[in-house]
Order: sequence, then C-alpha cells, then structure tokens
Amino acid sequence: MSDLQDVIIALTVAGEEVDGMVADLTAEQWATPTPSPGWTVRHQVAHLAATFRMAGLAASDPAAFGALAKTLSPDFDANVNAAMSQYLGDPTEVLLSRWRTDRDNAIKALAAVPADSVVPWLVRPLPPAILACAGMMELFGHGQDIADALGVRRAFSDRLRYLVAFAVRTWDFGYLARELPTPEVEFRFEITGPSGALWEFGPADAVNRISGPAVDFCLLVTRRRHHSDLAVTASGPEATAWLEIAQAYRGPAGDGRAPRQFAA
Repeated sequence: MSDLQDVIIALTVAGEEVDGMVADLTAEQWATPTPSPGWTVRHQVAHLAATFRMAGLAASDPAAFGALAKTLSPDFDANVNAAMSQYLGDPTEVLLSRWRTDRDNAIKALAAVPADSVVPWLVRPLPPAILACAGMMELFGHGQDIADALGVRRAFSDRLRYLVAFAVRTWDFGYLARELPTPEVEFRFEITGPSGALWEFGPADAVNRISGPAVDFCLLVTRRRHHSDLAVTASGPEATAWLEIAQAYRGPAGDGRAPRQFAA
C-alpha cells in the first residue's frame, strides 16, 4: 500500500465529495429514497457517520473499541441498524454536524497511527492505510446511493487507485460472503484510471483476467451497478464467474443492483 499520508489525503477528498452532495439539502431531500431498499439519504449519512465513528475509536482507543466489539451481535444487519439508529433521530443539521465530526476525527486518528502498525477492526487488525481505503470504499458505495437518489453526476480522479488496490486485495470477499470455496487461482487486474493511467495487479500470464475503467470497477465491487451495465470485462472461467459475486466488503452481499436499473 502506498504512503499512509497519500491515502489519508485521498480519504479526505472522498469525504468532502460526499459532504458536498448533502451540505445544502432541504429536509425533503434528506428523506429521498435511495436505491438501497428502505434507506433514504438520511440513512446513508447516518450509516457513514456510524462507520467513521467506529473507525475513529479503533484508531484512537483500541481498548474502547475492543470493548465495543464484544457487544456486537453475530447478526451483521442488526449491528448496522443499531449503529445507524443512534443518528436517525437527529435533526438534519445535527446529523450533518455529527457526520462531519465523526469523519474528521476518524481521519485524524488514522493519520496519527504509525504506518507500520495495525488498528483493531471487526474481522482482524488492519494497517491504518488499509482501513483508510476501506473508508474510501464506504464513501464510494454509499455516496453513489446518494448521487443516484439526487441525480448527481460524480467526478473522480486517479485517487481511486487506492480503492481499486483495496478491491484487488479483497477479491475473495464475494466468495466468503456466500460461503463459497475461493478458487486456487490468481487473477490479473488491468484497470484504467480516470487519467488514462493503467494500473496492473497480479501475474501478467494469468488465465483469469479482469479489465476496465476504474469507476466502473469500483461500481462493480461496491455492488452499485450490475456488471452487465459496466465496461468491466473478464476472461477465463473463474474471472467470468467472479463478476457475478464481486464485492469489496465483508458481510452479506445483498441483492445488488438489477441489470439496466439505471438505464436512461
């Protein structure tokens, strides 16, 4: 993983981008349904606030995070809903303020952790740069739900490389979420950044290959678009099957998005 401070900058920019979509919304817009069933824009921001609060606690007070982790249910969705419920009753301006505070505190706490150490997390301890990349993944996915709800067209830079690298690192999460055996093969990823730069991961002679633009790849691994609507292509039997299950997060896969759900 690249220098921690570079990842922190990318995380900060990603947070500001999502913040810009919600900063001036009316009360009615906060209640806009998003593509995630049952979730409004308010739910999306509440979830992000709760996630960043937890990451900030893990980075700044590992003992307190450990105590919190022991109270969590084996039910992933129940934990998500319980954390989110601590924010949903807030007036809009309070929720926005808490989201900003939780986000900023988490970023500062992660930046202060020595790059070569680890931060406790839900499944296993992670280097701070990796946890920051996970934060970028959360912002990308839930930010896309907000953008889809509000009709916002997003713009991205080559800072997406950190999220792409994270998704390559977690390429097996789709199998784990479905309790499927992970194939004993290596994938080749050739992903093109917004600038046109080519980012390559995995052996050059791999039979199973994934290629395509970075934005589409990130939409795929956050399950915000169906793979048939994206310019991500696969060759090789395992890579082709992977398109159906790709995800860069632990926990239930959910239904994802339907083909042509976002067709004009």
